[in-house]
Amino acid sequence: MQHGKYRFIAGFLVLPLAIYGIFVISPFVQAIYYSFTDWTGLSSDFSMVGFDNYRKMLKDDIFWESLGHNVLLLLVLPLVTLGLGLFFAFMLNVGGRRRKNAAVAGVRGSGLYKVVYFFPQVLSIAIVALLFQFAYNPNSGALNSFLDAIGVSARPEWLGDPKLALWCVMAVMVWSNVGFYVVLFSAGMSSIPRDFYEAALLDGANRIQTFFRITLPLLWDTVQTGWVYMGIMALDGFAVVQIMTVGPGGPDYSTEVLAYFLYTKAFRDGQAGYATTLGVALLIVTMIFAGVVMKLGRRERLEF
Repeated sequence: MQHGKYRFIAGFLVLPLAIYGIFVISPFVQAIYYSFTDWTGLSSDFSMVGFDNYRKMLKDDIFWESLGHNVLLLLVLPLVTLGLGLFFAFMLNVGGRRRKNAAVAGVRGSGLYKVVYFFPQVLSIAIVALLFQFAYNPNSGALNSFLDAIGVSARPEWLGDPKLALWCVMAVMVWSNVGFYVVLFSAGMSSIPRDFYEAALLDGANRIQTFFRITLPLLWDTVQTGWVYMGIMALDGFAVVQIMTVGPGGPDYSTEVLAYFLYTKAFRDGQAGYATTLGVALLIVTMIFAGVVMKLGRRERLEF
């Protein structure tokens, strides 16, 4: 009987696993294989070069610079985006004035606010990057026009300054993603029983204490998942860099990221073998990040 059960389960798993293997695992295996070749991407002729591409990558200054930019994005982007998402969601759902027979209440018109926060999600990232490229224009952009209007004479070269360019890219990525997490966290907070907040308030807890003692622990699984997704996005950043920055990737490689560096090597320089090596490196960094986040974020599951 047990043997028949396992055959029945295996019969259902064969097709999904085969599709997953062909369309997900197989491209990874092919990329690893091509990383050991001198393939140009334009011809079917190539030869094995062993670890030459990996040695070249480890000696490539631009690779290390782009990796450093990705690591900075990895440290800053999830923290700022999820922090703002939690703050705005908590204010919308719990931060309103107390009303009659209600221990906690959201702000009036919170549904409209959620729509406004979510609006950037309906825009293509290409449109967002193009709009901010105009906003950052040092001569006629919205930011410098605003500074002129309030009497500030400084006219920063936002995307033309190597010290500011990467932070400008980060600001765009935060703005375009924070609304999604506001709505996501709001949905999670709305499912938390109000009795928990009422009991905490009766014990003398304030809003900050209720956030760290009730809201955040009960949303921890959602926050952890969001951290992984934002980390993966921080390790990408291709579209914003390619459309918005000077060069792109500049000035002076100040906004170069691994995804764009890989793109230039594959499609501009005809070094597809080296580009797949960069892709393998990006895969390894992504897997390490996801593993670290899942390991450090592991905690006892709280149910309600």
